[in-house]
Amino acid sequence: MTAHMTWPGHILALFAAAEEAMRQIPPAFPLDATVAVNPWLGQVGEERAVAASRMARVGAGGMFLPRATVAAMITAREVRSEDLLAAAEARGIDPVRLARAAYEERPVAEPLPTLADLAGRDDGVDWVALVEERIGHWAAAHFDRGQAFWPAPEGGAWQSWQAYASRDLTPGIAGLAGFAARVAAMPRDARAAFAEACDRLGLFSEAAPLYFHRLLVTLSGWGQYARHFGWLAERDGGRDDTLFELLTLRLAWEVALLEAGGAARAEAWERLKADYTAPTAVGPEMVMDAALQEAVDRSGERRLAEVLAGEAGPDEVGRPAIQAAFCIDVRSERLRRALETADPTIRTIGFAGFFGLPLRHRGFASDSVEARAPVLLAPAIETFAGGDAEADRGERVRLRAVRAWGRFKRAAVSAFAFVEAAGPFYVGKLVRDGLGVAAAASQDPAPELDLPISDRVAAAEKILRAMSLTEGFAPLVLICGHGARVTNAPHASALQCGACGGFAGDVNARLLARLLNDRAVRSGLEARGFAIPDDTHFVAGLHDTVSDEVQLFEERLPASHRAQAERLRAALGMAGVLSRTERARALPRGAAGKLGLRGRDWSEIRPEWGLAGCRGFIAAPRARTAGRDLGGQVFLHDYEWRRDEGAATLELILSAPVVVASWIALQYHGSTVAAEIFGAGNKLLHNVVGGIGVLEGNGGPLRAGLPWQSVHDGDAPRHVPTRLVVAVEAPVEMIEAVLDRQPGVRALFDNGWLALVAMEGTGGFGRRYEKGSWAVCCADEEAISAAA
Repeated sequence: MTAHMTWPGHILALFAAAEEAMRQIPPAFPLDATVAVNPWLGQVGEERAVAASRMARVGAGGMFLPRATVAAMITAREVRSEDLLAAAEARGIDPVRLARAAYEERPVAEPLPTLADLAGRDDGVDWVALVEERIGHWAAAHFDRGQAFWPAPEGGAWQSWQAYASRDLTPGIAGLAGFAARVAAMPRDARAAFAEACDRLGLFSEAAPLYFHRLLVTLSGWGQYARHFGWLAERDGGRDDTLFELLTLRLAWEVALLEAGGAARAEAWERLKADYTAPTAVGPEMVMDAALQEAVDRSGERRLAEVLAGEAGPDEVGRPAIQAAFCIDVRSERLRRALETADPTIRTIGFAGFFGLPLRHRGFASDSVEARAPVLLAPAIETFAGGDAEADRGERVRLRAVRAWGRFKRAAVSAFAFVEAAGPFYVGKLVRDGLGVAAAASQDPAPELDLPISDRVAAAEKILRAMSLTEGFAPLVLICGHGARVTNAPHASALQCGACGGFAGDVNARLLARLLNDRAVRSGLEARGFAIPDDTHFVAGLHDTVSDEVQLFEERLPASHRAQAERLRAALGMAGVLSRTERARALPRGAAGKLGLRGRDWSEIRPEWGLAGCRGFIAAPRARTAGRDLGGQVFLHDYEWRRDEGAATLELILSAPVVVASWIALQYHGSTVAAEIFGAGNKLLHNVVGGIGVLEGNGGPLRAGLPWQSVHDGDAPRHVPTRLVVAVEAPVEMIEAVLDRQPGVRALFDNGWLALVAMEGTGGFGRRYEKGSWAVCCADEEAISAAA
């Protein structure tokens, strides 16, 4: 039972400051369901240069490309004079001065020190590293999700750490005498311990927000992992105090180091608090960095506009032979383009890969619940893998035996003896796995959901309207999710469907196909004003993004549609060849005929590039982009504004898929420009800890974000961080109405995190959104160059 306490006003202000600081930390999700997260999620409410200045003060890495990288892009003519001119105008600086700044070395900005930093300078002991190591040692056990054989005692983070630290002799040996006894004497309640620590530090509310933020950054990936508990609780209307308790234990270290340093350290701390009180200002060097990044961003917009320039293709008329709806993940752009080349009578559609079904799914013979939906949504639809009950029970018994055998093999009392005695029996398996000989792909029985018919009809209508698919149904319609078959890859879920919560999209696709084939649902849709033809059949598929092969799930495929299914299968096969040929050129040691083998290779550090290079999001009819090579770098969401009464679908697109796409693009951005903070480090050195994340080597901080090999090919970055361009074919007035209803989305554009353009008249961009107003964009290049 939670005790009720009364706090004085200055402590309440410090609680509020802690809340403010915790919201500055991005969440990091566990490995089994990795979800891309904007590493600057807590800063999207302020302009990028201000956010970058704040992050520099708290030691959270850079936000903009290094000047040397921008200089190389200028020299290579990737960034042109018109891009520099536009960026200089946006920042109100001289374009000539800006161009010169790219070739000048930027002074290194040092973050504000903590008491651990002060103590390290005084004592010659690397207290920063020691604090990080001891917290990590405890956190690995506390947050463990079944990897360890001896689980840590249950309980909150503060009491768990207090029990650990009060018995830990390492700080005392390092020179912090009495640390264990000091921790043991602290209050058992985290709030009381927080208040006591703040009093001992003499903290006041003006210095606290930035100081707390700085301490939370020193918690590295552990702080981000703790934040994800609070983020999910807030999304669902609850609260979680894990990150607050981690902040409290970090404050306990600061108090101990302050009191161990005597009067000299106390005086230094008083001066330091004044630095934490100073407001964040954007200095001239940061202005230049922000403007150079703006020039790179403008160059990306220009290149995308050039690809889309010219008249759009003709609107598709007549009934297609086959339609294929793919997830908008950028990797489907290549396959869609190849499929339309392989069979021009096939029309493709782009839609978010969870297909409008936020699921809580339980797989076959499993009690684990998988959230197969964008993390922005709380999944509300309960589903499960169907199949025979007796087979389910048998599989459960088999899996329990496999788990028990695995634990026995790795237990302390049997591990070495097991290798000695049973090792030779595993030679065949080792050879088979080492050569990448694939076992048969497991396939759960078709998923099932139990919803009233009225709810099923409502869901079907909402999904079809959001897909702009309310008429012109083909005889055969493919609903295709995607996934990635890889091995020996802790970050495998990062290659799966981001819209499906880091899982493959097969379950969502199969459920939607079954839903739309349901005769009762079709009757309900007809009563609501639109009908699916009787001869239309939906079939589900799964695109393996490593091999570009598509598996079809042909449950209940009628004989009348077998010919179309064979035609689709043949076209998908040819499309896979075309897509693999294109992708192989970009992968180190890539060979089109062997891409599928990369996912089964233990030693392969780049089975595919994932979403590296993503740079645009287009919501428009397919005619706007058909036939244009977008390089597998653009999210393509089908959207027909004339069918969107009240802009409800556009509001859904801008507030959900666009936000998810921005998280993906910004995660790749952060893992490239701030790899030491927001990247997972070198894959070759990874060790999985607690089943939740990785360490680089046998210790150090928990690493969140993407591995270096996911954004770099060893010679050059594969992801060039540019701002995601959101292009919408709709009247400006319609877009403005949506932004008025979604101030959080407007802030992403106003503060420079995303770019927004309206596609008008031609296949290129018409007008560009600029902080509440619209300007003609992508003007005549010669005129801009002349002005420059």
